[in-house]
Amino acid sequence: MFSKSRINEPGPKTDGDKAKSPEVPVPRPMGDAPSSAPRPKAPASVLSSDLTVIGNLRTTGDVQVEGIVEGDIRAHLLTVGESATIKGEIVADDIVVNGRVIGRVRGLKVRLTSSARVEGDIVHKTIAIESGAHFEGSVQRQEDPLANGATPKLAPPTPAPAPTAKSEG
Repeated sequence: MFSKSRINEPGPKTDGDKAKSPEVPVPRPMGDAPSSAPRPKAPASVLSSDLTVIGNLRTTGDVQVEGIVEGDIRAHLLTVGESATIKGEIVADDIVVNGRVIGRVRGLKVRLTSSARVEGDIVHKTIAIESGAHFEGSVQRQEDPLANGATPKLAPPTPAPAPTAKSEG
């Protein structure tokens, strides 16, 4: 049999070794880690109070907004800071609102703190609203608010067919 030292040490190859060439490890790009290996927890991306973003944001990580965002945000954990204003839909597993949101909020866990100002509908699995929070809109509980995309809207009413005139002859 082979010993560990024989595999690791260079030396003359025997007939049994000729059929199989040694495997050379190929380096992987940084973002291409195997799915079974645990990823190190990345720090939250912070949008500072002097930053204005016009456009949508999408990440699988955590985001802390302190500035202004005019667009939709999708993240794992979204924290809306006290000085922040978001005009658009926010979707995340976990949402903590300390500032102002104008638009729909969809999350598994939604928390409005006492300094929160939300103008829009909230679709959630669990919700907590602290005393002092300002909220204008509807609240709807769903088992999985992230799965079905936007809350379905009713179709506009179809106009009734116009009465047909009968001619008498």
